[in-house]
Amino acid sequence: MGFKKYQLFIYVICILLCISSCVKDRSFKNLEPNCIDDVGVNTTYDIVKSLYVNETIQIQEDLIIEGYVISSDEAGNFYSVLHFQDKASDPTAGFQIEIDLRDTYLFYPIGTKISIKLKGLYLGQSNGIYSLGGVFSAFGNASVGRLPATVIDEHIFVMCDAEEVLEPTKLSLSESIDAYVNTLVSFDNTEFVLEEVGQPFAIETEETTRSLIDCDDNQLELLNSGYSDFQAMQLPDGSGEVKGILHKENLNYYLIIRDLNDINFNNDRCEDVIDEFTSDEIFISEIADPNNNADARFIELYNTSEDTLSLKGWTLNRYTNANLEVGSSINLTGQFIAPKSTFVVATDSIVFNTVYGVTANLEGNTGSAADSNGDDNITLVDPFGKLIDIFGIVGEDGSGTNHEFEDGRAFRKEAVTKSNPIYTFAEWEIYNDTGDSGTINLPQNAPDGYTPTIR
Repeated sequence: MGFKKYQLFIYVICILLCISSCVKDRSFKNLEPNCIDDVGVNTTYDIVKSLYVNETIQIQEDLIIEGYVISSDEAGNFYSVLHFQDKASDPTAGFQIEIDLRDTYLFYPIGTKISIKLKGLYLGQSNGIYSLGGVFSAFGNASVGRLPATVIDEHIFVMCDAEEVLEPTKLSLSESIDAYVNTLVSFDNTEFVLEEVGQPFAIETEETTRSLIDCDDNQLELLNSGYSDFQAMQLPDGSGEVKGILHKENLNYYLIIRDLNDINFNNDRCEDVIDEFTSDEIFISEIADPNNNADARFIELYNTSEDTLSLKGWTLNRYTNANLEVGSSINLTGQFIAPKSTFVVATDSIVFNTVYGVTANLEGNTGSAADSNGDDNITLVDPFGKLIDIFGIVGEDGSGTNHEFEDGRAFRKEAVTKSNPIYTFAEWEIYNDTGDSGTINLPQNAPDGYTPTIR
């Protein structure tokens, strides 16, 4: 080695020794966090929620709330959103704040206490989930969007309190869970449905739902990102505890895990409980295609018995026009129909509630069996594949026939108390625009021409 090269070698070694002597902990885990002791919390979650009245607003008051971070994007199942609740255990409410920031877990680890300055933020609400953030405008309507990264530090503050160990609220799928939306919860004695075991958590790049059930076959959907680190991992067998953030879209509940540590399935699977049944005391009582609002379509079932009946394994099918194959189905598993009561499946639950002033039991969504334009055929099938009830004639387009309800409705006459697997026109009162003789050619407008939830 030449003298000059030797000098350079010694110089580099000296520099490295100086650097290593200055850094006592190479993991940097002991660095003091950028935190504050107090920002003057002055309001509650309930007061903030009360500011929202039917539309997204910008908060003008100098309001400050605090809470504990319950979500994490470390495994990629959350993206640009931070969930927090009012207490580390036994929370009473939770919020989410949309932020234009990745790797939020580095800045706001789970259990971190944060304070939020609300002035200038936008507040929105959907299905009981309250969101904070920036603003996003579409077709002239303001919605909560991501808070720009440049102003996040003006609104979100990390408190110097020690990180809390969060205690998820233990819930049961057999009870009402609506009060715990947007908080950290857990369910015991759960497992993935057998037909999904071994499948990936999510389809690559696609948001995917997987079905969880408890030992009594009550069901809850697990919502997974197709971009998460565990997307390709297989759904585990066995049963046990699962925890995550409780989410709600329309009338449906979902659980979102932070990572695979939120699933602890170390027990044997639950014993199969055969509780499916058939009955001729459940039937289709009303089908709606309002002339003035296609989004207000619905199907109503009625239970004429004296008992609450489980709809596990039951399906509503729509045969489009003259098709002989099912065009769309609604799985009624997990639903119950009370004695002498109706069960309503709406195409759009929000529109349904606005138009009729009552709440649907289930949302079918656009294109579902509940979204017929009046010339389709509808069937109700039990868990064993037996046809229980029918409206229309499969294989025959309803247009111009005695089973057309386009721009109108098909209403089961009061005298009918049992289902019928053979379409019998005499059992129905039918309004339409161009139906056959015997039907009433008088289009109906919602809500006046309809009676959902009333038999």
